[in-house]
Amino acid sequence: MKQITLRDIPYEIERLIKREASEKGLSLNKAFLSLLEKATGIKVKEKKKKAIYHDLDRLSGIWTKNDAVAFEKNLELQRKIDEGLWKKAG
Repeated sequence: MKQITLRDIPYEIERLIKREASEKGLSLNKAFLSLLEKATGIKVKEKKKKAIYHDLDRLSGIWTKNDAVAFEKNLELQRKIDEGLWKKAG
């Protein structure tokens, strides 16, 4: 993609670009392009952003029924309370 240098940008436009950048957390370049897209009505195709996972959603649905049954059995063992451990030593 080619680069363009702009000179003598009016103060009002500069202020608008800086405000856009600040409000949206963008670089001045991206803010300028965003405003230009709005002004022209032309939406440039955005790059797909790489998904960032904060949990195990991407693993959902990959277990077999046998995997799920084995997991539940192991989970049951962990949920059993050993009463002897909870009795107050006297």
